[in-house]
Amino acid sequence: MNEIAAKAHGASGGRFDLKVSGMDCPSCAAKVETALARLEGISDVRVNFANQILTFRADSVHTGTDAADVKAAIRKLGYGVEPLRDLTRTAPNQTQFRVTGMDCPTCADKIATALERIPGVTEIGVNFSTQILSCKLDPAKAQPDAVARTVKALGYHIELLPNADQRRRRVGKRGEASAEVAWWQSPKGRLLVVLIALTAAAGLLSWAGLLSEQWGFLPTALVGLGYFGRRAIAAARAGTPFSIETLVSLATAGAVLIGASSEAAIVNILFLVGELLEGLAARRARAGIRSLVSLLPRTATLIEGEDRREVPVESLDVGQVVLARPGDRIPVDGEITQGASGIDESAVTGESIPVNKGVGAQVFAGSVNTSGTIWIRISRRVEDNTISRIIHLVEEAQATKAPTARFIDRFSEIYTPLAVLGAALVMVLPPLLFGGEWGTWIYRGLAVLLIACPCALVLSTPAAIASALAAGTRRGLLIKGGAALETMGHVRTVAFDKTGTLTAGKPIVTDIMAITGTEEHLLAIAAAVESGSNHPIARAIIERAVRSGIKVGEASDIQAIAGKAVAGQVESRPVLVASPRHVAELGHVPENHPTIEALEELGKTVVVVVEDGRPVGFIAVRDEPRTDAQLAINRLSRLGVHAVMLTGDNRRTGAAVAKALGVDVRAELLPDQKLAEIARLKAGGPVAMVGDGINDAPALAAADVGIAMGGGTDVALETADAGLLHERVEGVADMIALSRRTLANIRQNVAIALGLKAVLLITTLIGVTGLWPAIMADTGATVLVTLNALRLLRFGEPAHRATTSLEANS
Repeated sequence: MNEIAAKAHGASGGRFDLKVSGMDCPSCAAKVETALARLEGISDVRVNFANQILTFRADSVHTGTDAADVKAAIRKLGYGVEPLRDLTRTAPNQTQFRVTGMDCPTCADKIATALERIPGVTEIGVNFSTQILSCKLDPAKAQPDAVARTVKALGYHIELLPNADQRRRRVGKRGEASAEVAWWQSPKGRLLVVLIALTAAAGLLSWAGLLSEQWGFLPTALVGLGYFGRRAIAAARAGTPFSIETLVSLATAGAVLIGASSEAAIVNILFLVGELLEGLAARRARAGIRSLVSLLPRTATLIEGEDRREVPVESLDVGQVVLARPGDRIPVDGEITQGASGIDESAVTGESIPVNKGVGAQVFAGSVNTSGTIWIRISRRVEDNTISRIIHLVEEAQATKAPTARFIDRFSEIYTPLAVLGAALVMVLPPLLFGGEWGTWIYRGLAVLLIACPCALVLSTPAAIASALAAGTRRGLLIKGGAALETMGHVRTVAFDKTGTLTAGKPIVTDIMAITGTEEHLLAIAAAVESGSNHPIARAIIERAVRSGIKVGEASDIQAIAGKAVAGQVESRPVLVASPRHVAELGHVPENHPTIEALEELGKTVVVVVEDGRPVGFIAVRDEPRTDAQLAINRLSRLGVHAVMLTGDNRRTGAAVAKALGVDVRAELLPDQKLAEIARLKAGGPVAMVGDGINDAPALAAADVGIAMGGGTDVALETADAGLLHERVEGVADMIALSRRTLANIRQNVAIALGLKAVLLITTLIGVTGLWPAIMADTGATVLVTLNALRLLRFGEPAHRATTSLEANS
């Protein structure tokens, strides 16, 4: 279900806004309200089903009930709930740390669980993808040092970061992108080198007959046990008794006790190799996005009067003007004030064909100026440019857990303790009940402990989601979270807005027909009334008037009637520019007027101009379909997805456009009627809505997945669940194909993780395999899962496009 972001506006005892996900109908909202009304101290409860926002007040001072109790009550109802944070900035009073050494989502969960036990530490968020820990600290109860000590005790490196704005500013610098250290320089890497050296020495001594195998490999086993044992104890004290380190430590200690030191040594080495490979895979997925940082120039040519000088991009401010020569990368987001050129925007939109832009056009940092010299007025500082914001949004999206990941996490919480119990039973039942040899079955039970490690299983979903989000963003497909990505794969209907989505959104006036007076007068009064509107039709009328050299007068008392008309006073006379349907309702012109019918049959949109209560003429505009709209509809059809066009335009115009594209159409829809149509379509399965993100905001929110066409604007970045950063409707089909490929990848990963464990479990119980093959069940599965997930980074390459038809059946 669509999730809309909001903020928490107060601390305990104040007003809260929470994001609630999973509400499918208004009755769900009523259910939440009823449950919260029963909580003492909770008042002013309001649940907005349309935008998924819950608002309430909590009197925790007098009743002890606070936001945590509200969240627990909502989760018991089966809905998701999160404290709300702005998508582009860290919440106020948040302290941030960089944590290195997290190899998988389990590490992030372990840290969060430990910090929840520290008094005064709240609103904990651990982003495994970015290696960032954020939390709110009560100065009277908790200091950053307490957080650092707890995290270090778990075996991770941690450093306090500057405030959020300074951290975000560093996104524009190359230093942060290259902050990762080589694997052999990390604590785990150095430990692995030590263990391999000890194991090699033990092997040589054992081969030479100078030391028995049991005693020769003992130092390796003990060093590994010391490392993992400390982490296991710290995790247990912090609330995670059944951590992966616990399983490895128990298996190592047991193997040493029964004299299998060599296998204990190999187990530690293989487990470290697995963890390092997980880290390398996660680093590569992060690099898929953060490589965009390297596209930003470090300096820019600043124009100040007649002077030109090179300055660091971090020093530039909004309103200043910079110069971009042919071949330069554009250093900032801004507007061209002088010159024209072809702009290669592939870094932002994924489109490699340069776009010709001139004065007044918007350009994005990281784009390449291919031909002419241009002057650019800065609209955003470097830390707020489009690439920086894309990186931040995708990293936030990678931190959110997809439904499948949440299910696997819940499953592993039950699975791991049961697996430990199963291993204990394997050790004791055969000797007690069937007279089996104790040493043999203890050995096999230890192997079962290692097979139980859930690392590969837990990693199966987030690894695929992170790779898919990175791959999509590099191709202009911004998907804001695993939930949206998963839902797209199940979409059965895509509803498109017409103007600006299936059509170019740049209508032109094709016909001006005066009933009384002149065409010039008709166009002049219409343009005057429309001058306060940003609607595409209004822009078309104004542009035609300006191009025709017609003086557009001043209009007063302008009022917009949503989806119907614009009215105002021009030279003290009332003027109405309205749809034929609205004018017919007022009794001025019949809706089936021959002129209106003839123009609409040609796929044109007609507005009627009424002056002093009398119709004075018709103005027709036409908005041509996008060049790739037909291809997009055809691809959706091959994917088994039904396409329908929702428009507020008249039936005849809508039918003409729909017929040309081969889609169904629902025309003459007001905004509330679009919502009702979305609800009707959802009865047949998940629905995606594609619109411009402004006029269609309610419909985008009501759909299972809202996709904004934005061309890299704020709309595409901050509205809906996903955004097309380019102007290609075909991107919708790309999103669905990417989602289906991701879902297939997740299924493969789960099968690999569980399949290898099942095979090794059987071979272990019958005595075919031992300890080190058992750890391979997890390490090997982890390697295969990560490599399989990384294949998604190649999505969109020629070899992968050829398999689109296969994805339709995934």
